[in-house]
Parts: sequence; structure tokens; C-alpha cells
Amino acid sequence: MQDVSLRRDEFYLLKNINWNVKRGEHWAVVGLNGSGKTSLLKIITGYILPSNGEVTVLGRKFGAYDLRELRKSIGWVSSSLQDALYPNETVEEIVASGKYASIGLYESPSVEDLNKVSELLNEFGCSSLCKRRYHTLSQGEKQKVILARALMNKPRLLILDEPCTGLDIFARESFLSLVEQIGNAEEAPTLLYVSHHLDEILAVFSHTLLLREGKIYSAGKTKSVLTSQSLSSFYQHEVDFEWRNNRPFIRFNL
Repeated sequence: MQDVSLRRDEFYLLKNINWNVKRGEHWAVVGLNGSGKTSLLKIITGYILPSNGEVTVLGRKFGAYDLRELRKSIGWVSSSLQDALYPNETVEEIVASGKYASIGLYESPSVEDLNKVSELLNEFGCSSLCKRRYHTLSQGEKQKVILARALMNKPRLLILDEPCTGLDIFARESFLSLVEQIGNAEEAPTLLYVSHHLDEILAVFSHTLLLREGKIYSAGKTKSVLTSQSLSSFYQHEVDFEWRNNRPFIRFNL
């Protein structure tokens, strides 16, 4: 992104965003409510266009490429996606639909597609869910299924938008373990992980972007960005910050 801004009337949702993600980097994006995280993701995926500035994703410059084709190379995981999927479809159908980046399965999956579905579900410990209706799953099971769906098309970019919302502590850690496994794999997609919660930033996330009031507050290598001094300034509250088992831990002094 080069000098990217998004304006609605006279209000800037994003302002002067300059951000470059290189191949092999995995980024965490952190910000409070209203910081512009959702707008940032919608621009990356081409669902909204910036008011000004230049955007290039996976080597494709916006305005010179069919964004519908671009989205087929982007995997998307979000708790909000759970409500958009068809509840009576089977897990097998939900995951298979990821090949077409569609809500609902309108194609007949090939034997190769079904083998890929089985492979992903097995990898995530969800083989027994294959023929279950989506609406019968727990929240944690749904998120694993959505993650498998996102990987169905072997994306080059995987966006995880607050994926642990609504998960209990055990389901959250199980899901985060899968994310780390994906990020550490050979030929892993580039990960963008968006969250309110610093303790979800895994060791696999080499870089972190702090977003506040529509502007980049700080961006760079995670251990340089996340310090007591920088976070106290970012949150405008004094914080105690430390690393525990390669995971950040923060406590506010209110």
C-alpha cells in the first residue's frame, strides 16, 4: 500500500497508509475497535477501493486486474463468516466450496477435490465431522472447518480476521496451534492475523502492525514493535509487558 486513504464524507477511516509485506513474512495486525482494521482487510481483498493511493496484492495492481480472480488466491477466516455459510450444508460441502471462493457449493466436486477435503480434515483432526451438517458443530469445530475451507485452493495469502472470537480457552489454543502449524509449513501462505488480543500473537508472526485511529502507529519486527514503552504510548495507558514462552503478555495499570 502506498499513500492509501479511505474517506467517507469528511471522515477518514484510513489515512496515509504505507505498508509493504514481503514474501516469507507473517504479520499480526493489532488495533482497538474503530482503528480501521476491517477497512484495511476489505481493501486488501478488493471489496472496497481506497479513496486515494495505490494497492498491489500478490503482484496484482488494483485497477489493472480482475479482483474476482485475485480473491481465489486469498484464503479468508473470520468468525463473521460462520453466519454467512449455509447451515444445512455438510462439512464436506463447506470445505469443498473453498476451491471456488463461493458461499455455497454450486459445482460437483471431483474425486481429487474430495480427497483434498479429506486430507485437510484429517490434518486438523476433524475427519469424523465430514458428513455432519454445519449447524450442528461447536464454535471451535466451525472455525477449524472454515480454516480448512480457506486452504482448499492453496492460497498464497491467508487472512485471519479475529478468528478466535467466541472460542473458549481450549478451543482457542487448539486453533492457534493449527495456525502456527500452517505458518511454519514449507511453502506456507503469507499470514495476516488480525486481533484485539496481544496474547494471540504467536512466535510465527515475524512482524506486527499497530493501527490506531486509521493510521499506522508502528510497524516492523514483532519484538521491536511490542515493548512496554511503545505499548504504553499506543494504548495511552501505562502497561506492564513481558514475553512468556514466546507469547506476549500485557497488564494495564488503570
